[in-house]
Order: sequence, then C-alpha cells, then structure tokens
Amino acid sequence: MSTPVAPPAPTLRARIDAAPMSRFQWGVIALCTLLNTLDGFDVMAMAFTAAGVGSTFALSGTQIGLLLSAGLVGMAAGSMLIAPLADSLGRRTVVLACVALSGIGMVGSALAPTALTLGGTRVLTGLGVGGILACTNVIASEFANARSRGLSIGIYTAGYGVGAMVGGLAAVALQDSFGWRGVFWTGATLTLGALVVLVRLLPESVDLMVHRGRDRDLARVNATLVRMRQEPLTSLSAATTDTGTATGADTAPRVRLSALLTGGQHRSTLLVWLAFFCTMFGFYFVNSWTPTLLADAGLSSDQAAGGGIALAIGGALGSILYGVVTARADQRLVLIGFTLLAAVAMATLVLSTAVLVVALFVGVLVGALVNGCVAGLYTVTPALYGTRTRGTGMGWAIGIGRIGAILAPLVTGRLVDADWGATQLYVGAALVLSVSAIAVALLPRGGSARPAGATRRAVTVRA
Repeated sequence: MSTPVAPPAPTLRARIDAAPMSRFQWGVIALCTLLNTLDGFDVMAMAFTAAGVGSTFALSGTQIGLLLSAGLVGMAAGSMLIAPLADSLGRRTVVLACVALSGIGMVGSALAPTALTLGGTRVLTGLGVGGILACTNVIASEFANARSRGLSIGIYTAGYGVGAMVGGLAAVALQDSFGWRGVFWTGATLTLGALVVLVRLLPESVDLMVHRGRDRDLARVNATLVRMRQEPLTSLSAATTDTGTATGADTAPRVRLSALLTGGQHRSTLLVWLAFFCTMFGFYFVNSWTPTLLADAGLSSDQAAGGGIALAIGGALGSILYGVVTARADQRLVLIGFTLLAAVAMATLVLSTAVLVVALFVGVLVGALVNGCVAGLYTVTPALYGTRTRGTGMGWAIGIGRIGAILAPLVTGRLVDADWGATQLYVGAALVLSVSAIAVALLPRGGSARPAGATRRAVTVRA
C-alpha cells in the first residue's frame, strides 16, 4: 500500500487571507488612510490657494492652470519612477522617503519667492505623493485579509476625499489669518509630523520580506506575524508567499517595466492601464468642471458650487460603500457595476438641472460611484501581480491614470472652446468611463498571472 501524502501546507498569503483581521492589521490600514488624507490636503493645497497665489505673483489664468497641473505631473512621475523601487528597496523604505520628499516640497512651496519656484516645489511634492499613493495602496492590500480587502481599500481611498474637504475648509481660515503660505506651512507640519509617527509604527510588508528570503528578516517577519495573530515561520529560505522564488539577497534586483509586459502579464497590464486611464479621466472631469458646466447648464453660481460639494460628499462615502458591498460579492463584478452606473449617472447629471434637489442627489450619486470605481481599481490591481512586481505594477497603473487626470481638464477646455455643450461633454465623459468597465470585464480571472517557470513553495510553520 502506498503511504498517504499529506496535503501541502497553505501558503502564508492563504493563511492571512483566511484569518480574521487583527487590531494590528486595522492599525496598518489606519496609517495608510492617514497618509492618503494628508495627500488629499497636499495635492489640493494649490487649488485652495490659487487666487491668493495668482494675486501675489500677478499670474494669468493659463499660468495658474500650469501651477495646478504641476502637482499632477509630479504624481504621475512619482508613481511610475519612484513607486517601482518599493519592489527592490522595500515598501516601508520608499514610503518614508516619499513622505519626507512631500514634506520638503510643501516647505519649499511655503517659502517660494517666485511662481517658477512654486511650480518646481509642486512637482517635488507630487513626486512624493505619487510614490506614497502607489506604495500605501499595496501595503493596505497586503495586510488585509480576503474578506476585508475591499473594505480596507475603500476606507483607505476615502481618506483622500476627506483630506481634500477638510483642507478646503481649513484653507479659508488659514488664508484669512496667515495668507496662502500658511496653508502650505500647515501641510508641511502635518506631513513631517506624520513621518515621525510612521518611522515608529509602519511595518514592512510581510509578503515582500518572505519573498526576499533574507535570513536576517525572519525575526522581523515573525514579530509582525505574532501581532497579526499568525503562527510564526521557522524558515524563510524555502518559503514564499507568492509566485517566484526567494532571492536571499540584501537588495533584490530592481524590477523593470518589461516584467509587466512579458511572461503572460501583458494582457492584464494593458487592460488595467486602460481602466485606470479612463476612470481617472472621468474622475477629474467631474471634479474639475462640474461647477462651471452646471452654471452653463442654467444653475446659479451658488447652486453650481453646491453641485461640487455634492460630489465631494458622495466621494467620501462612495469608496467605503464599494468596500462594504465587496465583503459579500465579487470585487470585479462590483467594480464593473459601479463603473457602468457611474457612466449613467454622469450622463444624467446635466439633464437633471431643472430640479435642484434632483441635481444635487445625482451629484452625490456621481461622486459616490466614481470614487467607488477608483477604490475598486485600487483593490483589484494588486492581485494581478506577484510580490516581486506588485509595487511596479501598481505604480505604473496609477501613473497611467494620472495621465488621464492631466488630460481631462485640458481636453474639456478645448472642447468648451469648440462650443461643446454641457450635455455633450458629460455624455462623452460617460462613454470614456464605460470603456473602463469593458477593460475590467476582460481582465483574466484568478489573480496574478504566474511568470513562466515560477514555482510556489510551501510555508514552513511551527506546529
């Protein structure tokens, strides 16, 4: 008789996915959310102070527009160029460096003697924020279990909108007392203060440390696992949590962009890039142009501003709503549903202006659904990549999305100059957003594509 073979032990990733969330894991999600809240404040600081900055430096509308775009350009570059370093240097290391970079950029903005200098410091801040967004999203995803991942990313995503709203309210009081530079000084103080907290509390990714396989990381991994209420490991050398093999090197080789476009990953990568581009195009279209276009559609200035506030209120709720729904439903199907409903709501918004209450309700709905789409992409994308390429994959996806964000206000402005009406613009943006739903529907099922020749190793645990 043959001896029965015991089934392989579950991988560490499988154990984390199946186990209940610990207080420590929710604490990591809270740290990531805090950073996203500060990023919302930092990025929107220029929008809050545009009038004061324009008056100080005697800027034209075009020059103010360039300053507003500078931060987005920096974010795109940070997501594409800095975030991939997290796959070799470590998630924690890159987050701390990017928070410091963002804080330095805010200090530079507060001290800027010229508009050109201010533009440069806004790019610097954007570089830091771009790296933070990509890395913290991955950290939040890796520390969450399968059931709570959508909710965790939803809470994390909501932080950005909360930071933008709170920053907007604070900016009014700060500028009255300290001028526009006071807004940047406040952002710098909060960001650098958060850096001190993160140095003490932010852990390194367990997935990454186990994948790297450095023996000296074993104690760090086990200390984190104990706080997660997980059994400690006895060895890292023969264990990985994901596809690929442990390198055991002090610093893993830097992942190149080509790794996202070869070995069966190219389809997932191109589709998720398309989804991010179209979603962020729609997101920044509605957030940048809604008050102006609602006014053009017949609302008063105050009513149109109310439409912008409705978007912000919906945005703060929508990403959490996505997370709650995905706790009981397939994340990708929910994302497709949110995207299609967002497209319908966008096309409906400008048609509802005849009744203000209806317009405001639809505005809240649009804000909630579009922000839910962003949360959905943040949730779905990390699962498409293995540990070795996750930071690079997420960074490039967010960077491509930022290109859509940069183009949305510019393209809309050109179309407005070409006499496009509000209805045409909203329907056009809704069609662009619908392309994102198609791209998500075509993504391969079952998580990340396994690189050719990769093996999965069992995790050794203490009985």
